[in-house]
Amino acid sequence: MMNDLQNILYSEEDIRRRVRELGAEISRDYAGREPLFVGVLKGCFMFMADLMREVTIPCGVDFMVVSSYGSSTKTSGAVEIIKDLSQDVTGRDLIIVEDILDTGVTLNYLTGYLKNRHPASVSIVTLLDKPERRRADVQAKYIGYVVPDEFVVGYGLDYAEKYRNLPCIGVLKPEIYS
Repeated sequence: MMNDLQNILYSEEDIRRRVRELGAEISRDYAGREPLFVGVLKGCFMFMADLMREVTIPCGVDFMVVSSYGSSTKTSGAVEIIKDLSQDVTGRDLIIVEDILDTGVTLNYLTGYLKNRHPASVSIVTLLDKPERRRADVQAKYIGYVVPDEFVVGYGLDYAEKYRNLPCIGVLKPEIYS
């Protein structure tokens, strides 16, 4: 699988260090509160697991499965909620955990959807931000890395359900997905 990468953007050590910093920042910002982390599956699972180990305040965890990509490399623009939250979020501070903020279409929809459930607040933590591709006005409060407009995989990010288990984040060779 490593041979399918054009180059490595972030090593396992880079990611571990940045996730530790994000966990500390969130713990400071939410001190005295008990946020609910809302993981957007499948891509967030590695990032969220590591992030939760770095958060030092009481918190809850829930998951959603939301799709606008299917098996394509481009968003369809139509957002579908496949699995919803399993608990009431009224009055809770929600932190949406995402692997990558790309066009923003999915997160824009999801943020609005969750705000209709009357939480105290909704913020976003994303491991990767790709602002060049933004089509919706969405900003993450916490960002691991800003990445170039290239197809990235690893550490939970996939192409056709492959490469999620790479410990690093790299650029996939174009001949793999074209």
